Amino acid sequence: MHAVRHIHQTSGRKVDILGHSQGGLVPRFAMRFWPDIRPMIDDYVGFGATNHGSFLVNTLCPPALGCSPSLWQQTAESNFARATNSHQETFKGISYTNIYTHTDEFVQPALDDTGTSSLHTGDGRMTNVAIQDVCPLDLASEHIAVGTYDPVAYALAMDALNHDGPAEPGRVSRTVCTRLFMPGVETLQFATEYVNSMTAIAKELVLHARTPAEPPLKPYVFAG
Repeated sequence: MHAVRHIHQTSGRKVDILGHSQGGLVPRFAMRFWPDIRPMIDDYVGFGATNHGSFLVNTLCPPALGCSPSLWQQTAESNFARATNSHQETFKGISYTNIYTHTDEFVQPALDDTGTSSLHTGDGRMTNVAIQDVCPLDLASEHIAVGTYDPVAYALAMDALNHDGPAEPGRVSRTVCTRLFMPGVETLQFATEYVNSMTAIAKELVLHARTPAEPPLKPYVFAG
């Protein structure tokens, strides 16, 4: 919330928030419990966000071994996710675009807009859209792709940021389905950078300090 306040004060404009995976869940926690920042926010765009946790993450957190605090917070029905979604999921004046992919290997379920990334309650303007809603034959867009290099995800995000309200999939040209990468991705460096990213993620999943249970929530989340 400090970043939202600072950017809003510095720029004199509303702030757009984009987040991938848990990065899509965490800013919503701030919107829920620091209501003063809501009028400062224009668009929220989530990429494969674990807005309601993921049943697949539960398998990564066996009680005998535990897992990192951030993974506990992304398990299905985690206290963190339930607190974030309490009372209402969206707020008036903010446009919410939730971009997900049916082939996400990490955030499940993701078969349709009843899945974990999608939002449904509250007064915000919402679009829940799968990569395959724009490009039905796209089976390559997995969890990392949707937040880092997928051209369809990029096009949907830009549509949201460049128009009033959330993304409208019908405005996105289907020529995007013929592209491999979003703008700015260096083709010659992609393979190396992708492997480096996957290696770093795997290292964190394996080596990060584990806890036997989800960290307790702060008392303020129970205030109403």
